[in-house]
Amino acid sequence: MAAERLDMRCVRDVLRLHFGMKRSVRETGRSAGCGRTTAQNYINRALKNNLINWDEIEQLSDQELELRLGFLKPALIHGPRSRDEDRPMPDFTSIHRDLTTNKNVTLALLWAEYLEDHPSGYKYTQFCEYYNRWAEKLSVVMRQHHKAGEKAFVDYCDGIEITDPEMGKKISTQLFVGCLGASSYTFAEVTFTQELPNWIGSHVRMYEFFEGVAEITVPDNLKSGVIKPCFYEPVLNESYRELAAHYGTAIIPAHVRKPRHKAKVEAAVLVAQRWILACLRHRTFYSLQELNEAIQILLEKLNNRRMRHLKKSRLELYLEFERPALKALPERRYEFAEWEKATVNIDYHIEFDEHYYSVHYAHVHAKVMVRATAQVIEIFLKGERIASHRRSYAKWKHTTCETHMPEAHRARLKWPPSRLISWGRNLGPSVGILIEKILTSKKHPEQGYRSAMGIIRLEKKYGRSRLEKAARRALEVGVFSYRFVADMLKNNMDKLIASDDKQLPLIPREESNTRGRGYYH
Repeated sequence: MAAERLDMRCVRDVLRLHFGMKRSVRETGRSAGCGRTTAQNYINRALKNNLINWDEIEQLSDQELELRLGFLKPALIHGPRSRDEDRPMPDFTSIHRDLTTNKNVTLALLWAEYLEDHPSGYKYTQFCEYYNRWAEKLSVVMRQHHKAGEKAFVDYCDGIEITDPEMGKKISTQLFVGCLGASSYTFAEVTFTQELPNWIGSHVRMYEFFEGVAEITVPDNLKSGVIKPCFYEPVLNESYRELAAHYGTAIIPAHVRKPRHKAKVEAAVLVAQRWILACLRHRTFYSLQELNEAIQILLEKLNNRRMRHLKKSRLELYLEFERPALKALPERRYEFAEWEKATVNIDYHIEFDEHYYSVHYAHVHAKVMVRATAQVIEIFLKGERIASHRRSYAKWKHTTCETHMPEAHRARLKWPPSRLISWGRNLGPSVGILIEKILTSKKHPEQGYRSAMGIIRLEKKYGRSRLEKAARRALEVGVFSYRFVADMLKNNMDKLIASDDKQLPLIPREESNTRGRGYYH
């Protein structure tokens, strides 16, 4: 695996789950979303380099860990390719069908036919061995026995509709159900949607309800948690992966279209529908809080009901042996964070949620990851945090740290404002003046580069004549922004300007697009 294609977050997840949580290679691969073979590769590299202590591994930077694992020297790591890679695997489905439908067909005959199509294929002994391994897994139905504290299962089903008190409109809800594997101790709540913030929030409240965390959390392949469902390498949402790391649990999604692999939560959902939703079917609720309060009352009764086959309630089993086996909750509650990819622009700012945040100018054009909570924006490059800002919800404005600014002579040597103004003047005098106004209206001219470049690029789509008219109109009304010019051209407003330059009536705007120097103070 080439170093530049390596996902160090995945490597860290594998090492955390295997060495820190003592999970098997198969479980580690499925939870980390990298497959068993890849997980084994990472683990073997760590063992070879004596990296078996997770506390020690956690202290290493991504670059140090990559170096210790030997990924920086791919040519020395990979030996000759395995000979098996050139051998096609037999079609065992077709082979099995032939064996079961015709009593005269034997494995020896099928192997001979296989060799006719693939002369360099497997020998007879290997052919039989691989088929027998494949056949052993057919129609295997195994009764699941869960260890205390090992697994928590989660799933959704349709909830009860809420009535809007003002409009009288019915609003649908989703019932989130979680249960522990050994005791069947159940948690339930309703949310409006199954989207990521609700999905993460329900997990947090479930762990707090359980007063601990199971070693493994088994979700269905909901899009909010599992971006790409796959038997071998499920791809988890980055926020969901971060939640798992915070609580020290391994996320191992259930197999696609295999309900018996999560039979415990399927049964819990069915019980919740019968003993909670069915009991509330005749009531009318006007808020999510009111509905959840009613659910908690019935949930308590459900967990206290004695189960006939065990002669004990879910709560009794939970208190007796499940709760002591759960991992302790972390000191602080997980705060939901969004993750998004971004590219550092030439003005050394990235855009997130229609706002611009600065990074050091040395990272221009770099591909970064943005982690956003309700209060903080963090920007990461190759696993290292390179910037942090208080989150702003002001649209299309800048948050700039002074230490991220280049020295004046370096910045102007590379992208001098005069260069952009000169480009603008080549397109028309009004365009040049407008760009100059945009740059001088900023505390730092670099913050106007994006707007200036946007105006210059409009010439390719609309032509110089129309761009000049739109720029002249922007100067007349005193609105120095790219968006004003782009909107005029898009809506053909520039064509309404009379040839004798008579002024059009000014259209009042709800918000100002100009930012004076005092704005940044």
